[in-house]
Amino acid sequence: MAPKRPESAGAIPKPVESPALSLPDQPSLYAALDLGTNSCRMLIARPEGTQFKVVDSFSKSVQLGAGLERSGKLSRASIYRTIQALRVCRQKLKRHRVTQMRLVATEACRRASNGADFMARVERETGLRLDIIKPEEEARLAVVSCAPLVSAGTEQLLVVDIGGGSTELVWIDLRDVPQPERRRAIMRMHLGFQCPDGRPGARVVDWISVPLGVATLRDQFRDVEDDSARFALMSWFFEENLAEFAPYKDEQAREGFQIVGTSGTVTTVAASHLGLKRYDRNKVDGLTMTSDEIDTVIRSYLALGPVGRRRDPRIGQDRQALIMSGAAILQALLRCWPTDRLSVADRGLREGMLYAQMAADGVLMDGDA
Repeated sequence: MAPKRPESAGAIPKPVESPALSLPDQPSLYAALDLGTNSCRMLIARPEGTQFKVVDSFSKSVQLGAGLERSGKLSRASIYRTIQALRVCRQKLKRHRVTQMRLVATEACRRASNGADFMARVERETGLRLDIIKPEEEARLAVVSCAPLVSAGTEQLLVVDIGGGSTELVWIDLRDVPQPERRRAIMRMHLGFQCPDGRPGARVVDWISVPLGVATLRDQFRDVEDDSARFALMSWFFEENLAEFAPYKDEQAREGFQIVGTSGTVTTVAASHLGLKRYDRNKVDGLTMTSDEIDTVIRSYLALGPVGRRRDPRIGQDRQALIMSGAAILQALLRCWPTDRLSVADRGLREGMLYAQMAADGVLMDGDA
């Protein structure tokens, strides 16, 4: 006689939840969750002066966009992995009794034909309600997160956020903003790219969301077997997609020009440049590199080949499949805009969401932040 199938067969198992901790009276906690094409990441933080202090975090490679280029849909396996990760996030939110939160999904859910159905399933099975945000908001929040890294003398700023499914570029003109006010002017962009409050504003020259990130660009050229040829094709293909970005048409002087790069690609390149044996955020976040230094690292990746990159402790198993598509994007950008100041940002959408929430609630000590 065939065994009877249990009623719960095929369902995603629910993890055992830890009891909520008893916390002393402290400022309210805020959470920001970013569900991207490749990763699910969350920060839980409390306001502290003009900044915030992270009290818990979560990061997991869920590869939500795996196969999306080919099928146009989120796969069952990707959905399973992602819901498991989101259940861990829900548990952390419950444990810390977080009530102020912003939970968003980006390019993979924007593009997938079953993206809205997936959002409904997430809410049904985890209790978390995620918003699929537009590219402009994604770009704006990435800019806000990088404000502390902008030099006072910067007049032209390019903020680059290399994601799994898309890459956002925002070009900002700061010449009309007094030097002491430039960082705060960028922070105020959580209100929108055009601030209507009458104060000196950072002017957005142009912004673009290129539907190519480390995962989607890799998938475009997966059938090219030669490692160097695949890298070159990816880099030139990405540059072709910059043609509609207004600053692409003009040569930019290096003086007074700064790029801030936020992505796993940029932080990995920085760790390789420093020769770190283990990743150290304190050494990487805020590091400044030149175009030549970045080019040296990228050339070393090509020399290593796929096997060598897999064994490199700064790249590792999880990132080795994506590092060259990210490096191809980075090389294309530096070919267009060589710089002596590319600032490495180990921060991004989550930090931008936290700043925006706290600023809106007036809980940061500096009201301009």
